[in-house]
Amino acid sequence: MGLQERVTTIVSTKGQVILPKAIRDQRHWGAGTRLIVEETADGVLLKSMPVFAPTDIDAVFGSLRSTGPALSIDAMNALIADEARRRARD
Repeated sequence: MGLQERVTTIVSTKGQVILPKAIRDQRHWGAGTRLIVEETADGVLLKSMPVFAPTDIDAVFGSLRSTGPALSIDAMNALIADEARRRARD
């Protein structure tokens, strides 16, 4: 970004910084968006905070309940094979 393309802002007496509307719109940062502030060798980096905490499959496995009867292994394998055939046609 060239010197003429740079956007500037001012730090208030309360330490607040106003981000230009064009940048907020580009990043989809509306009012109330939480930002992570990281200090880098070049300055300060702002990143939006993830909406959900990172997780893995072990933490959520089994958290969704099935509404139907449990399937046998053979029935599950048949459904997987049917879906594989369907996807091969598409």
